[in-house]
Amino acid sequence: MTAGAVLTGGSSRRMGTDKAFVEVDGVPMAERVAAALSGGGCSPVSYVGGDVALLARFGRTVHADRFPGAGPLGGVLTALAALGDVLVAACDLPLLDAATVTRLLVAARAAPDAPVIVARTDRVEPALAVWRTTAVPAIEAHWAAGGRALHGALDVLDVVTVPVEVGAMRNVNTLAELSATPRHPT
Repeated sequence: MTAGAVLTGGSSRRMGTDKAFVEVDGVPMAERVAAALSGGGCSPVSYVGGDVALLARFGRTVHADRFPGAGPLGGVLTALAALGDVLVAACDLPLLDAATVTRLLVAARAAPDAPVIVARTDRVEPALAVWRTTAVPAIEAHWAAGGRALHGALDVLDVVTVPVEVGAMRNVNTLAELSATPRHPT
């Protein structure tokens, strides 16, 4: 079983409030993403970064970010250290669904030696990827050289991409994007 981690440590500057707790159809985005990971076959599912006390109210384990404020790659390193091989998703993907998660997990099983299996629409989507512990040395070297971006880490790794529906990867960074997000049940 592959663990799941929802990255919840972003500063949410463009949203103006913590995105993890912004509700879509009455459910906080972080919990919508966590439910998609669980429904797609990840176990356990945890949160990484953000407001540990508030996130714990959702009843899931929360791992404090080892590199707070340093971007999502620090969250990936935290998730790998806490959970081992892990499917990581950003909390601002409120339309992520279980079928998309399952697609990545199936691809990961088919490519057991790939250090990263990442979603792809018309572009690579590092906000949703299976990261393996075998990637840690390359990520840490990238980190030590000042790299903080997920795309930069992918550039130094052998990556398998998995085609997914663009709608599942719609991320929400602003209130305007939230109001334009189509609604559907989780």
